[in-house]
Amino acid sequence: MSRHWAERYCSVVSAVTTTPSADDGNTARASLAGLRFCLVGPGKVGSSLAHWLVEHGAALVEVGARRPEAAQSWARSLAGRAVSIEQLGATERLGKAPSEAPLAAEGAAGKPRDSLPDLLLIAVSDPAIEDVARTLSRDPPARIALHTSGSRGAEALAPLASSMATGSFHPLKAFPRVLRHPEEAAGTLFAIDGAAPATALARRLATAWGGVTTEVPAAARPLYHFAASLAAGGVVTLLATADRIAQQQGLDPIITQGYLDLAIGALRAARQAESPTAAITGPLARGDLETAANQLELLAESDPAALPLCGQLAMETLRHLGLPAAQRQSAAVRLGLNRREGKDDMNG
Repeated sequence: MSRHWAERYCSVVSAVTTTPSADDGNTARASLAGLRFCLVGPGKVGSSLAHWLVEHGAALVEVGARRPEAAQSWARSLAGRAVSIEQLGATERLGKAPSEAPLAAEGAAGKPRDSLPDLLLIAVSDPAIEDVARTLSRDPPARIALHTSGSRGAEALAPLASSMATGSFHPLKAFPRVLRHPEEAAGTLFAIDGAAPATALARRLATAWGGVTTEVPAAARPLYHFAASLAAGGVVTLLATADRIAQQQGLDPIITQGYLDLAIGALRAARQAESPTAAITGPLARGDLETAANQLELLAESDPAALPLCGQLAMETLRHLGLPAAQRQSAAVRLGLNRREGKDDMNG
């Protein structure tokens, strides 16, 4: 599956599953006017959120990066400046150029707290969050810190919690590239948690962008994020598998485009249904085990590596359709899965 095809899938799905905000542009921009923020991690997610913030009236102060020289041009395009993570905030508090400012730990005699930027947005990899928080804890560069991880809650910012309000702000959205236009945020769900000032700011941002928020506590975060990966990356993996099966049969590449359109139609139906289960289609949903068994047998011959995945998917489909364990066990026999890899856990 080509990168272009995968990115088109993600962008089209985003259009399918989001609803534009009812607010006009001027109202949305005014809602964040006066908000000042710093960013750590100018990757796809961080850069996208920074663009949305600026487009809605917020001001970028600084970008903290491992290699600030590489981020300087991008930061300037948003009227900000790039510095090392260690220097983040020092220029704001001391009023010096980045090259002249001491490290943040030496800036305790800087500007009063109420002159600090409102938001420190941390959009780095999960393993790096606590390291960044520890680095900045010596002299926090803003009043509120939010990180964008899905699998970690506010506890990941514990080193900062004694000096600023902390929280999480995870956009439940695929970012195959930097999404510069704030319209891309409309309808996006943001998973939040943390101190009251942090969650209040998170809700303010989401509302300005036409998104919605829900609180996801720390204990639920790992599996919440795993399920998110299934809903996005997992779906694309299944499409890539379908694409490979078609290629192995020597079919015209246009078939893959057809699969993409089919998947988009299925997602539209799932969004409109009472639950995703109600939108399941195909031989198993129709009770046609004979057709499904024949297809799995042919798959075992042509692409045996895909059989465990597809066999398990078949059994999971039957479970979502409400078949009791005994009937699923009988179906596994009829599908030939009891003789192959990918057996169902009948106790599920």
